[in-house]
Amino acid sequence: MIHELLLALRGYTGGLFVAVGGGGSVCLQVPQEPVLPPFLHPSEAALLARVCRLGAFYIRFSDFVEQFAAEHVQPPPSQGGPSQGGQQQQQPPPPGAPSAPSAAAALPVQPQDLHPSQQGIYLRAFCTGLDAVLHPYRQALLDLEQEFLADPHLTISHVNYSLDQFQLLFPSLMTVVEQIKTQKIHGCQILEVVHRHSRGGLPPVRRALEKVLAMCHAAMYKQLSAWMLHGLLLDQHEEFFIKQGPSSGSVPAQPEEEEEDLGIGGLTGKQLRELQDMRLIEEENMLAPSPKQFSLRIEMLPSYIPVRVAEKILFVGESVQMFESQNVSLTKKGSILKNQEDTFAAELHRLKQQPLFNLVDFETVVDWIRSTVAEHLWKLMVEESDLIGQLKIIKDFYLLGRGELFQAFIDTAQQMLKTPPTAVTEHDVNVAFQQSAHKVLLDDDNLLPLLHLTIHYYGKEHRDAAQARDTPSRELSPHESPASGWAALGLSYRVQWPLHILFTPAVLEKYNVVFKYLLSVRRVQAELQHCWALQMWCKRLESNRTDAIKWQLRHHMTFLVDNLQYYLQVDVLESQFSQLLQQINSTRDFESIRLAHDHFLSNLLAQSFILLKPAFHCLNEILDLCHSFCSLVSQNRGPLDERGTAQLSILAKGFSCQSSLLFKILSSVHNHQINSDLAQLLLRLDYNKYYTQAGGTLGSVGLE
Repeated sequence: MIHELLLALRGYTGGLFVAVGGGGSVCLQVPQEPVLPPFLHPSEAALLARVCRLGAFYIRFSDFVEQFAAEHVQPPPSQGGPSQGGQQQQQPPPPGAPSAPSAAAALPVQPQDLHPSQQGIYLRAFCTGLDAVLHPYRQALLDLEQEFLADPHLTISHVNYSLDQFQLLFPSLMTVVEQIKTQKIHGCQILEVVHRHSRGGLPPVRRALEKVLAMCHAAMYKQLSAWMLHGLLLDQHEEFFIKQGPSSGSVPAQPEEEEEDLGIGGLTGKQLRELQDMRLIEEENMLAPSPKQFSLRIEMLPSYIPVRVAEKILFVGESVQMFESQNVSLTKKGSILKNQEDTFAAELHRLKQQPLFNLVDFETVVDWIRSTVAEHLWKLMVEESDLIGQLKIIKDFYLLGRGELFQAFIDTAQQMLKTPPTAVTEHDVNVAFQQSAHKVLLDDDNLLPLLHLTIHYYGKEHRDAAQARDTPSRELSPHESPASGWAALGLSYRVQWPLHILFTPAVLEKYNVVFKYLLSVRRVQAELQHCWALQMWCKRLESNRTDAIKWQLRHHMTFLVDNLQYYLQVDVLESQFSQLLQQINSTRDFESIRLAHDHFLSNLLAQSFILLKPAFHCLNEILDLCHSFCSLVSQNRGPLDERGTAQLSILAKGFSCQSSLLFKILSSVHNHQINSDLAQLLLRLDYNKYYTQAGGTLGSVGLE
């Protein structure tokens, strides 16, 4: 009977020990009264039932391993179990007893029959670790067999005593196995489940699960090595915490990290997430990310690996992948890691061999690799690709740094873009841009071909792929059909490798939003200056009361627009750009440069009021009123007739209303000390308290 008990504990049932149940709920039963064998006492039967629990657990473990990783488990009829000589082999069940198939009789499930979530290297690694944890149990059965062969007088109590250590271990292991199986947990989520259960207070359970976790970490380190050293995302079953494509959701808040210093430019984790979460007013209209973009799969990231470490891993792999995917020389390809691939691979292998995961050692190695990549990218971007020169080009064109160029362009294209755009408008406007560049002696043959003015409007046909540019702007929806070419005007810039990793299409689109806004302000300012010239020329003509109103209204409009223009160019653009250059020159880390540039662009959008809807809408209304006023003055150089006077009155009232609203917005925010940028603009507009004394209203003189 003892040998049959050992076989049952190894998964081979017989006539005395019967397997009952199936589908993950197998248990071993000993026949009870009145069919209890005469040589068994009821107390012995109860003790056997307790011991047979281990055999039932082992059968379920074997079924699980055989189903999901059959190649890693030893088949039950192996040399690792008790010997099966003569009559000790599996016995047929007695008459009337239920016949239950054992684990050895089960057919292995083919991989193609499994659900995608029930496949993958992490599940196989878990099965390998589980099988390794079961090895001491199999060895204990072998030892018991030898002990009983040496001393036939040993009792069932000796079996119970020898296997008692597994009475606590097996139920805990089964809890983990059942959770993985029923909840279809896969990939790096298995790491989280095993790690959470390994933090219990039972030493045997903790040691066993730590051994299983080490096996699963070995799979993670293989993926990490391929990603960080070669830029390869080997993730057939979507198990890794890095994926190709945009992020599917926001990063869940981790309170312990919100104020944690990233070691990059003094930013905290909370500040970094706030910076990354900044969006334009119409985020849905931004360009879709590049198909080659990679992002974090947060749901797969174990809780004991911080998000900041995962972001560093993502950065390293993206950088290496960029080099491997581009047609660059072998020298540059190998230099991204400074030919230290073997050293880094050895460090990752050392981490893989550690029995316990050590976050400090892990992050130290990741930081080492990241700093090597970041320093090389800094050298490549700043020294070899002249990043500062490229930023100055961006500033000169997207941020209107070359004011004389755009003044000449406005004068040249003013009449051309007054009417709604047509199919030839884009060609004509680029010819005008080239002519304006020649007028201001901007004849850089290498630069001008990279710049292209775009006209986008509803109904415009999409160009084919051969004509598509690197940075297309968004199409306007039907209700956004532009009334003039100015409203559809945009700027595209063909970024050279490797600067495209900093100036992505989404980044250039944000620059394009700022460009359109700055150009509209500059164009209105030029129109108001032209109105001043017309009014000075018409001074010698006969004047009336409406002329004084026109002069006063034009003066108030010019005052507001000039101060807005000065604020944008001096207080925002020049100030932020000088800070950006200072940060670039003070570091040798590319990631710090990218964060500084993102911060620079976000500040431009915020301090230009593009992100503040009330102020932005109010300023746009004021610019539209100024444009309408300039059109009225240009078309009526002499005294206004009755219709013109009525139109002037409407414009003056509208400007008075909008200027009052702007003053209320600026004052309200300033009083609550919410936004210092609005306070700076208010200081320029109301430096001598004239705005305040006028009740926050401009352009209302002479309307009563």
